[in-house]
Amino acid sequence: MLVHEVMSTGLVTARKTDTVRSVVVKMMNRNCGAIPVVEGEARLIGMVTLRDVLLPLYPNLGDYIHDNVHSRDFVEMEEGYPEALGRKVEEIMSRNPLTVAPHDPILEAASYMGLKNFRRIPVVDKGLLVGMLSIGDINRGLFFEKAMRG
Repeated sequence: MLVHEVMSTGLVTARKTDTVRSVVVKMMNRNCGAIPVVEGEARLIGMVTLRDVLLPLYPNLGDYIHDNVHSRDFVEMEEGYPEALGRKVEEIMSRNPLTVAPHDPILEAASYMGLKNFRRIPVVDKGLLVGMLSIGDINRGLFFEKAMRG
């Protein structure tokens, strides 16, 4: 089974000049944790995940020390969230994301996803974003394919 047979094509995308807030709204509306970032027609230039949104708020490893001199004010960190949402997508996106092609086997795509611990991966054809492939898409495809045979 090939990627194009199971990938999702009703894509929601972002531009690098969008605010992080607008991307989080898209993620919440679509119940997904990643939005591809495109330029022009649909040239993929990056990905934004919920982790990318929260990463600027995380303390450094040394900030976890709990003593009066070095402790981190976690309430203050949370108060920085509105500022993080006002940033531009290009400031937090992962550039040049790993992609798969429409005619790749889905289990090959799944192996890349497993190696990187991704739940979804962009599908690109000749530099243009044509779909997204999720773990759910792969499972659904394999389940229905096997159900039809057996």
